[in-house]
Amino acid sequence: MPRVKTPRNDWDYHKGEEVYLTYEGSRFKVKVLSNFRKYDKGGDKKADRISDADNLIIKGNNLLSLKSLEKIYRGRIKLIYIDPPYNPESNSNTFCYNNNFNESTWLTFMKNRLEVARSLLSKDGVLIVAIDKNEHIELGILIKEIFIEHELHCITIVHNPRGVQGANFSYTHEYALFVFPRGKKAIGDRKISDDEIDWSPLRNWGGESERSDAKNCFYPIIVQNLKIVGFGDVLDENSHPQSQTEKGGDKYFVWPIDKNGVERKWRYARQSVEEVQNLLRVKKTKMGFDIEIGKDFGNYKTVWIDPRYDANEYGTELVKALVPGCKFDFPKSLYNVYDCLYAVVANDKEAIVLDFFAGSGTTAHAVLDLNKEDGGNRKFILCEQMHYIDSVTKKRVHAVIKNNKDGSFVFCELMQLNEKFAVQIQEAKTKTEIAHIWEAMQKTAFLSYRIDFKSIDENASAFEALSMEDQKRFLMEVLDKNMLYVNYSDINDADYKVSKEDKMLNRQFYSS
Repeated sequence: MPRVKTPRNDWDYHKGEEVYLTYEGSRFKVKVLSNFRKYDKGGDKKADRISDADNLIIKGNNLLSLKSLEKIYRGRIKLIYIDPPYNPESNSNTFCYNNNFNESTWLTFMKNRLEVARSLLSKDGVLIVAIDKNEHIELGILIKEIFIEHELHCITIVHNPRGVQGANFSYTHEYALFVFPRGKKAIGDRKISDDEIDWSPLRNWGGESERSDAKNCFYPIIVQNLKIVGFGDVLDENSHPQSQTEKGGDKYFVWPIDKNGVERKWRYARQSVEEVQNLLRVKKTKMGFDIEIGKDFGNYKTVWIDPRYDANEYGTELVKALVPGCKFDFPKSLYNVYDCLYAVVANDKEAIVLDFFAGSGTTAHAVLDLNKEDGGNRKFILCEQMHYIDSVTKKRVHAVIKNNKDGSFVFCELMQLNEKFAVQIQEAKTKTEIAHIWEAMQKTAFLSYRIDFKSIDENASAFEALSMEDQKRFLMEVLDKNMLYVNYSDINDADYKVSKEDKMLNRQFYSS
């Protein structure tokens, strides 16, 4: 006899992707996690512990994963970066995600996830959504409705310099929507390349630039091997250097004296100049040496152009190098994602970064590289339900950890019930496969309480006459979608056969 339970939530499936319709008073429950494994530079093994301090990759439906994460991460996530399905108008730009949503269904799909995402963000948390021309306007309107007290900024990123030919334009760009609390300084400084730096004399010039205008600004800057190695004391006002650059042993003492011999002043007082030492450089002159200042940082611009954002060279080719033979179409450039993350968490070395459309794992790769660069302890959480999480995502992230010789993550799955049948239905290639799936479902699946099994048996021939797509649709409708995964509240139910080890790890995680 098929297993039947009265649902708390109702679901509808549209071409393999779910739209959640929640009855008043009902809610998604925290799910049991299973198949825990720990990956580090030495390899992988069964995990014997887990906590919110671990990097985490979760396999399973991302909305249900988010609802489970909400129990312990509500209000704690500093940055959510996502690259959702772009919902193109044709099949010419398809990849592993199912992109065949109509617009209203796609927006509902996004709305459900963004509402949970909002609850996970910290008070100063930032959401970044990568999107292209197909839905960026509609998505912007949706975000403004959900994130009412936030600012929305649309950044253009040139990610395909060769262009994708359209009827009238060749598209070379996509967008990153930055969403952060209104009126907050949420975006850090942009690193400027050496050729962009505008250098100028540290020595003042013009009006009120002489030594007498600010006595604390007249002191020597000590140079050795064309490097600034220190700063001398402020010179007594009755003493005067013999020249602009004075030699003392193997060091040089540079004073703020101009080419006409006028004693001027540095732009920073002695007590504050060390704070900008990293912005200074030594310049060789006929008089000896001079000191220049140039900022290597500035505000981010709204159009990002950099050869490193090329999704082919720094996305596809990079992933293939890390996971030889893998198939994953159109991964993001690592540096596209890295720069987005850097803009938000460069100065927060303990930030938690979440990506619930994990794809090939670029977000985790960027977090690991950022930690390697500055010694940070940022954590990542990835969620993904597509098949490539096993063949690409976790393999890529593990390869980065081994290359960096540092880091680790725990991999786990939402414990499946009806989900295993949902996957089998979607992947079935023949009516014979569908018939076998239906036979197994009647024995072990949880089926909808609304199904009239007597009527189904009486109309078996009519079912066989349906097209394969209609048969799939029927089986999806028969499944009780509330029983896709095991609820944490049912962890001790003997029917679900949760192991002792998994029970222990779930309790560790959800109580952390």
